[in-house]
Amino acid sequence: MTDGKRKLRVFDGTANSPLAVEVCRHLGVEKGDVVVSNFLDGETHVKIGESVRGAHVFIIQPTAPPVNESLMKLLIIIDALKRASAAKVTAVVPYYGYSRQEKKTSGREPITAKLVANLLTKAGADRIMTFDLHAWAIQGFFDIPVDHLTSLPIICDYIKTKADDPNEFVVVSPDAGGVGRARAYGKRLDTTIAIIDKRRPKPNVAESMNLIGDVKNKKAILVDDIIDTAGTISASAVMLAENGAKEIYVAATHAIFSGPAYDRLRKAPVKEIIVTNSIIIPEEKRFSNLTVLSIAPLISEVIYRIHNEVPVSSLFE
Repeated sequence: MTDGKRKLRVFDGTANSPLAVEVCRHLGVEKGDVVVSNFLDGETHVKIGESVRGAHVFIIQPTAPPVNESLMKLLIIIDALKRASAAKVTAVVPYYGYSRQEKKTSGREPITAKLVANLLTKAGADRIMTFDLHAWAIQGFFDIPVDHLTSLPIICDYIKTKADDPNEFVVVSPDAGGVGRARAYGKRLDTTIAIIDKRRPKPNVAESMNLIGDVKNKKAILVDDIIDTAGTISASAVMLAENGAKEIYVAATHAIFSGPAYDRLRKAPVKEIIVTNSIIIPEEKRFSNLTVLSIAPLISEVIYRIHNEVPVSSLFE
């Protein structure tokens, strides 16, 4: 799969090495030679160990926790590759950190998602590939091409194995902001949707209020882009159980699982939690009803298409 005009190289930014290895295996290429280390004071140092002159280079680096360290490594690797005369650098950022800070919600706040976009562009990225941004409008923060991919087809194909009749399902958005996502899932699964009206008094604190729609005797699929502290998801699952859902599933792309998330999800009335490997999930944050689906085949296919100048949009049509 490497018959493009320029040499194709894939580098691992170290934030999700297993994903990078899997992508390279699908593409049939060796992982690029890069050494990422730290000085004693914490500064990141990068050394590219091979020639990339004239190459089309892809760096796989979600800005996963620790977010600032992962982001800094990505910026420095991009700079190193550009200074080494790479013809084109594409940053593959499966999880785009700071995406929840995409607008001002009160006075004197930053729009950090835009700042990160500026940093990536200024560092020398020619293209961005990412998955399920918290807000689709973030694509417009970049003045370079952005391939905004979604794990929706991968997750939906898996969910379809849970019932013979799509009428058994109802897709549930845990808040009003996720209605568009729920509709997309509902369309793919050919089923109805419901909405939980929720108030968030402060960041990482959710208060579920009202259920709009019917979930009684249904298999409810709670869908979101990110599970962070799991406050929203756990409270929503309890509400669905109280309203008669016979089974509750959770589906999300990015499994951050911060702070109390593990305990909340383990205690929640949820049959299965379905996420992707956009972020490494440590063993201590895994539980028996967690299913992790791989996005590596999709990333590999999109890398191949970008490298060989084949349209990407047809994958999702």
